[in-house]
Amino acid sequence: MYAIGKFLSRIIDSLTVISGLAIALMMLHITVDVILRSFFNYPLPGTITIVSYYYMAIAAFMPLAFAEQKQAHISVEVVTELMPKVVQKHLAGWMLLFSAAVFALMTLRSWEEAMSKYGIKASIVQGEDSLPVWPTYFMLPLGCCLMFLVVAYKFIVYLTNQPSGLDTERAAPTSDAD
Repeated sequence: MYAIGKFLSRIIDSLTVISGLAIALMMLHITVDVILRSFFNYPLPGTITIVSYYYMAIAAFMPLAFAEQKQAHISVEVVTELMPKVVQKHLAGWMLLFSAAVFALMTLRSWEEAMSKYGIKASIVQGEDSLPVWPTYFMLPLGCCLMFLVVAYKFIVYLTNQPSGLDTERAAPTSDAD
């Protein structure tokens, strides 16, 4: 089990680095566009389309699983904090199954939409050029699929009470499980 978690962590970390690079490229692209527009009266063609369809899609959907891996999603525990710790643990564990079901459905539906956009070779006309945007529609199913894999794996870890290996900052597993 631990090896599967480490493998998922490597995939998550790689996609998170790609997301960070997309943000850095987006900042560089916008900066160059502003400089060229302001000082040379020559904006970069397609900047708005590239930023909104490519950089933003990568930055928004690739790191979904990273936040789950680090348990960094926003949560509000108004009622559950009043419950006994054992009830909180089991409620959180079974919510992973519900989350897995939701992300499986989101993956399937967004995959259908991505294939639809691929089928028509969706593009945006920008000036005299046509920029293809269909590849960006695959970012959501990819991010949702990885999120599904993470929450499904975390649910299995919850059921088996084994060390997960997901959090790369934790030490190697010890003989006694959580």
